[in-house]
Amino acid sequence: MTNESQKLTHLDHDGHAHMVDVGHKPLTERRATATARVRMEAATLIAITQGEIPKGDVFAVARIAGIQAAKATPALIPLCHPLMLSSIKVDVLPEPELPGVVVRATCKLAGQTGVEMEALTAASVAALTIYDMCKAIDRGMVIEQVQLESKEGGASGEWHREPSC
Repeated sequence: MTNESQKLTHLDHDGHAHMVDVGHKPLTERRATATARVRMEAATLIAITQGEIPKGDVFAVARIAGIQAAKATPALIPLCHPLMLSSIKVDVLPEPELPGVVVRATCKLAGQTGVEMEALTAASVAALTIYDMCKAIDRGMVIEQVQLESKEGGASGEWHREPSC
């Protein structure tokens, strides 16, 4: 076992993966926000915003998919703790200059571990849902820039992504 693997918290002293014990950590308010972008043809964005996608209301279905995904994160990402999320908000915003859609997911709780993975999963699955609902008219869509924007709470405090120039 290398020195680097000894530093990883998801490995025990023998190098085997395990879920980290967070039972000793104090309950704190925690929040994380993640985003994803779906780049598409301008005509596809127009069809979405005008309600012309045959599968239905793309934004509404994407929001629901993101919320469900955040709640299902421990079933999707190995070693993630099941969390009692107090709030999941998924915004789906048209961005004509992309052209495309920006998904913004924010998860909150009072707990012993962070919610970054839940926010990232929500943003990712909402973006995948947009692709699924629109692929019949635009197979060239690109899901890009899935990223954590900010996190608050816990021992490491606050972190915010620096704006890109």
